[in-house]
Amino acid sequence: MRLDRYDKFNFDRGAGSFKEASWLLCEWLFLSSWFPGTKIRVFLLRRFGAQIGTGVVINPGVRIKFPWRLKIGNHSWIGRNVWLDNLAEVNIGNHCCISQDVYFCTGNHDWTKESFDLLTKPISIENSVWICARATIGPGVRVGEGAVLSLGSVANWNLDAGWIYQGVPAAPVRERYDDESINQDFTV
Repeated sequence: MRLDRYDKFNFDRGAGSFKEASWLLCEWLFLSSWFPGTKIRVFLLRRFGAQIGTGVVINPGVRIKFPWRLKIGNHSWIGRNVWLDNLAEVNIGNHCCISQDVYFCTGNHDWTKESFDLLTKPISIENSVWICARATIGPGVRVGEGAVLSLGSVANWNLDAGWIYQGVPAAPVRERYDDESINQDFTV
């Protein structure tokens, strides 16, 4: 690869440089800092174009690249130190728990090209999903309704609805809602 041939101006950032600089300042002051209060975080994200439902909890330390490319449904939680590196759209459904230190990556590079072109794909998290602590979601991944991605796991492809996934790369372990699992002690 030849990084001197990389064209960073080919990427549409979705907003002007003043808006992006203003967002970086607000993110540093109110989102990624110790500053208390979910309401101020939600307010600022909405002011910068994020679509956020009611009852959403956003904890301190959260990093969001481009709020204008973020949609969060009702009653979802975003844990401490979550990084939504959303060069493309990130959609999070209703009643989702995104636990602490989770990383959403919507961008990659084309290693087959000498110019190392940037590739972006959206991430979609359907309703009632739990992404456990320190898990990673890769570009273009859709997580089906009710799925669980367990502690430290990496999802590089779609996760089916109602399944628990574990490992690197994430593989299905078992169904989340089968009759036997309801009464068993299973750590995710």
